[in-house]
Amino acid sequence: MITRPYGDTTGDGMVQLSFTLPMPHSKVAEGAAAQLAGKMGMDPALVVHARPMGPDFTFFVVYGRVSHLVDTDKVEVVERDYPLLTPKEANAAIKRALRRRLVVVGGCIGTDAHTVGIDAILNIKGFAGEKGLEYYRELKVVNLGAQVSVPQLVEAARAEKADAVLVSQVVTQRDAHLLNTREMSAAFREAYPSDKRPLLVVGGPRFDETMAGELGVDRVFSRGTTPGEVASYLVHRLTAAPQKGSA
Repeated sequence: MITRPYGDTTGDGMVQLSFTLPMPHSKVAEGAAAQLAGKMGMDPALVVHARPMGPDFTFFVVYGRVSHLVDTDKVEVVERDYPLLTPKEANAAIKRALRRRLVVVGGCIGTDAHTVGIDAILNIKGFAGEKGLEYYRELKVVNLGAQVSVPQLVEAARAEKADAVLVSQVVTQRDAHLLNTREMSAAFREAYPSDKRPLLVVGGPRFDETMAGELGVDRVFSRGTTPGEVASYLVHRLTAAPQKGSA
């Protein structure tokens, strides 16, 4: 199906764009913002908001029309290929298949000190009305917290005999989340035989879910992921297949 953006009326192609320029707020800065938007294909481009960010930067919101079309038949996404389970169903599946608790080790690697993502998935309080993985009786959760080095993560996974390793990355400057993830996946492949490696799962607001293979992990979760989705994925992968690390 071919579609285009909607703003005021169906098919009018109107979009809203925000960005920051390294310029003090002025008429010249607003003109520069409009010029940039025009070069990006917005015509007309209207600066509807401009706010100084300190003495040397200005934040802009630009509204305008684009002529681009989107072919939804060519959109590539990662669809959920496993059923969503309730905690009771997940616990029963783990107990039946593993006959022991499923061990999950998680944390934020590198210099990332933002634990809100990993805590939303692991902590019992959870996220979006769902209890975190600590709530699941048949899951043993080890939350290492923030600023965990890759060697520390590997050591903890080995010590706990982890079935799965969950890593959250919020800091994304200069693609730090991608570099850290590649470093982590390489370290686990070096430390484990291929059939013994724990399941590697990463998540964060700037990850592209289609990049799992490129990053060397088994699954990538992006923004809005709930604990139930993660728990269901872990159960699907670790109880349906006899071997770990088979992605």
